[in-house]
Amino acid sequence: MFKNKWKFLLLNLFICLLIFLIFSSAYNLLNFINSVFYLSFFYLITVLFMYTAKGGFFDGVTFGFRRFNTLMFKKNDYLESWRDKPLPSEKFNASLYQRLKFQSISLLVLLLILLVLYYTM
Repeated sequence: MFKNKWKFLLLNLFICLLIFLIFSSAYNLLNFINSVFYLSFFYLITVLFMYTAKGGFFDGVTFGFRRFNTLMFKKNDYLESWRDKPLPSEKFNASLYQRLKFQSISLLVLLLILLVLYYTM
């Protein structure tokens, strides 16, 4: 993906502009705020899901389903043991999380600035 977070932010702003130009019925500030919200909401949901997975919330459920699957279907594959498989929190990509978190916070700050401008004008 993109290593430079500022170039990636510019790409996200360009995507917001494209969403604004393609889907808005009238070209005004409110519709641009809506397009920024759509993209920032996507990033926010993704970052919150990654934060939950990083904390180990899904580890117990994953471990239980793997154990249940092995016991119920009597798999005799000794090379692939259910105890040795990594849990979701162990496969977590921290650099991707940091990049997406920066994009989410940046777009939310931009959204707040645009909202302040909209309601003060």
